Amino acid sequence: MANPFDLSGRVAVVVGGTSGIGRALALGFADAGADVVSVGRREALVDEVATEIESRGRRTIRMPADTNDSASLERVKDAVLREFGRVDILLCAAGITKRVPTLEMADEDWQRIMDTNITGTLRSCQVFGREMVAQRSGRVITIASLSSFVGLFEVAAYVASKSAVAGLTKALAVEWAPHNVTVNAIAPGVFRTDMNAALLESPRGQEFLTRTPMKRFGTIQELVGAAVYLASDAASFVTG
Repeated sequence: MANPFDLSGRVAVVVGGTSGIGRALALGFADAGADVVSVGRREALVDEVATEIESRGRRTIRMPADTNDSASLERVKDAVLREFGRVDILLCAAGITKRVPTLEMADEDWQRIMDTNITGTLRSCQVFGREMVAQRSGRVITIASLSSFVGLFEVAAYVASKSAVAGLTKALAVEWAPHNVTVNAIAPGVFRTDMNAALLESPRGQEFLTRTPMKRFGTIQELVGAAVYLASDAASFVTG
């Protein structure tokens, strides 16, 4: 019987795939056999991740893009279709946050976080999901959060945006299931990344630790198995 977790021959696009969770999962897809296009705003990081993908014997494309710019995502999609002919997997991993008391939050900070975390996820799903719906197959994976379900201190915009990601994921799952496109979210617990390293060293971070059954923070490599599963044939009846 074929390995249901094998991604050989699949084409994956990882938006926000040049750092943190996105980068780890992009390389995880490559290790599982997929050709991977890792997208981010900074050209140097795009090139760096592309080199790592190629070192695993996989194909890629070097193209920067911004989730706040639909035209740049369309250019990546067009290049992927020219090079590979299809898009099988989309992972939406771009995300930002800022800690600030909500009464002091500037409109521009709120908008910047919402634009990246939820509207950027929507844009990515629209651009690449359109191809999946047309070809009647695909896997979409978003990155939700512990804060999709519980409130966290002084990060109201992040909590609101990640709650919205969970809701968008469920809505698209219902809408695209008839087209054989699954849509799922990974909602990590407390994983150490560059974005939250300072928080995890603070008293708030230690409070998280006391409520974590493993009594340690996760490493982002521990998310790879979940992502590969959701991208694979093993998850063909898992959506929403």
